Amino acid sequence: MKALVLTKYNQLDYIDVEQPETGPDDVLIEVKACGICGSDLHGVDGSSGRRLPPIIMGHEASGIVAEVGANVTEWEVGNRVTFDSTVYCGTCHFCRRGEVNLCDHRQVLGVSCEEFRRDGAMAEYLVVPQHIVYRMPEKLSFEHAAMVEPVSIALHAARRLPLSPNDTVVVVGAGMIGLLCVQVVRALGCGMVFAVDIDPRRLELAKQLGADDAFSPNDTDVATEVMQRTGGRGADVAMEAVGIDSTVSMAVDVVRKGGALALVGNIAAHVDLSLQAVVTRELSLFGSCASRAEYDICLDMIARGAIRLDALTGAVAPLAEGAEWFRRLHDGKDGLMKVVLRP
Repeated sequence: MKALVLTKYNQLDYIDVEQPETGPDDVLIEVKACGICGSDLHGVDGSSGRRLPPIIMGHEASGIVAEVGANVTEWEVGNRVTFDSTVYCGTCHFCRRGEVNLCDHRQVLGVSCEEFRRDGAMAEYLVVPQHIVYRMPEKLSFEHAAMVEPVSIALHAARRLPLSPNDTVVVVGAGMIGLLCVQVVRALGCGMVFAVDIDPRRLELAKQLGADDAFSPNDTDVATEVMQRTGGRGADVAMEAVGIDSTVSMAVDVVRKGGALALVGNIAAHVDLSLQAVVTRELSLFGSCASRAEYDICLDMIARGAIRLDALTGAVAPLAEGAEWFRRLHDGKDGLMKVVLRP
């Protein structure tokens, strides 16, 4: 089969590789669409340390069941499906608690690191265990189904928070995940929603997708602005979707006393945190990792139009041209948000 392989750092080759074998509890999927994630971009140059070559990347995907293992009973050849990016065991302490994203044996599709290596979906075929597969709604396109993974990250982060109807929310970072966070909290019934980013195009897109307003820290004192918009109180919650010192500090600054933060961004391994602000203002911090078997909810939200994806899809292109689209995303000149590749 053909696959886009990271053969060495900064080199992606569209080459022939051996088709994976279907185990007794596995499903072989003919991939129809696979998105390029920001983590894949950081993987190409080796900066993340989680894409050790050679590796087939890709964990945002959808396709058609091509073969099922001997023990598989819920899936049949021809089913239109998507699948979790997290491969969890289902039997460890955390899986038994329903916390499958914290599985002791957790692996991620398209990731290669010191702990494990698992080829991903930038290929014609992919094998996954049957228990991480989800049926696509009838009218949902493969391209939109492939984007359910980032939607699930935004939804899981929102569900980590003590959200109440009409809460004021500030989303710091209006990249792919941040823009999905804007839509998710709006769909969950929050009141005022503000977005923060330094890119004017992303700020405008945030307003198109449901933010009441959007600010750039380059020309606005964001904390002061949020205080003015909330009667001097501050936002009820903030969602930080970048993961660097300045944006984490901003998220702390914009929330009210007793407020909460979801920490979703994960660029820097360590950030400065105002411990005094967290303690004296009694803030609650919630780390958010991947998602927790929330794909069915997300697929329904996409199918109903509660989450809009067309505005986030920058291009759909053949997998054979994948290396060029990785380069264009890395350069950032086109203002592309999400590129979906078709094997």
